[in-house]
Amino acid sequence: MQSPIGLIVIQANDEAIISVQFADTPLPVDEHVPNHVHECVRQLTEYFAGKRTAFTVPIQPEGTDFQENVWKVLQEIGYAGTSTYLELSKLLGDENKSRAVGAATGANPIAVIVPCHRVIGSDGSLTGYMGGLHRKQWLLEHEALHGRGVQRLFDRD
Repeated sequence: MQSPIGLIVIQANDEAIISVQFADTPLPVDEHVPNHVHECVRQLTEYFAGKRTAFTVPIQPEGTDFQENVWKVLQEIGYAGTSTYLELSKLLGDENKSRAVGAATGANPIAVIVPCHRVIGSDGSLTGYMGGLHRKQWLLEHEALHGRGVQRLFDRD
């Protein structure tokens, strides 16, 4: 799908979305497109239009147990909220794992829906984002613009 910040490639199995990634070139489209891919496109379109703050499409990211735990915690960061790697590592029970949390965040296969763009540096700076820092900045500004009146978890304001 085309988004305001570039092409997004969505991959799925028969049960759920397994990948949402920014891409420079389109990938071949499979003839069999599960209904949840169409639903994912609809929900992402609503998100980019400022009309959706949470996703309900089924997801199934694959990673290590630790990565999957990090990705679950990422989903608790509310729309237009932010967190840091240190805050996330504390939530996971070990503040010394902030580098591992950073690595797991960087390995997130489901961009936007699993909101790794909401993780910033402890000093408030933007940190790495596999889609590029320009996209991370756009996503955070987009949510700040449309997030007025939204209940936010881990809000740093």
